Amino acid sequence: MSSTTPTPTPHTTTLWRPTGPDELDLVRALDWRAWPPRLPEQPIFYPVLNEDYAIRIARDWNVKHSGAGFVTRFEVDTEFLARYPVRQAGGQTILELWVPAEELDEFNAHIVGRIEVVHTFR
Repeated sequence: MSSTTPTPTPHTTTLWRPTGPDELDLVRALDWRAWPPRLPEQPIFYPVLNEDYAIRIARDWNVKHSGAGFVTRFEVDTEFLARYPVRQAGGQTILELWVPAEELDEFNAHIVGRIEVVHTFR
């Protein structure tokens, strides 16, 4: 009788992304597994490192500009993320990763599982 060794699951880091309805529709079209390409005026994709910051952006900015705001949560291979320094965009808890638009396909390839919506604001 042969046995197989389970494939190890990569260690992951939880990230959040505040988003509006248009971007969320594109994520849905990608089967909740990837982020869409950036627009020419968006050279950086910036997921955030804490849920509270994502909530503030979705609630206070996305709702005002798009009529709705969503907070998504997803897991990314921690070893891969080490290439992106944490950026402090304001206060101590306002932390982001800045992923250059040209690296988004590679970033998407390191998402583990699906992107999920965890908060909705209207």
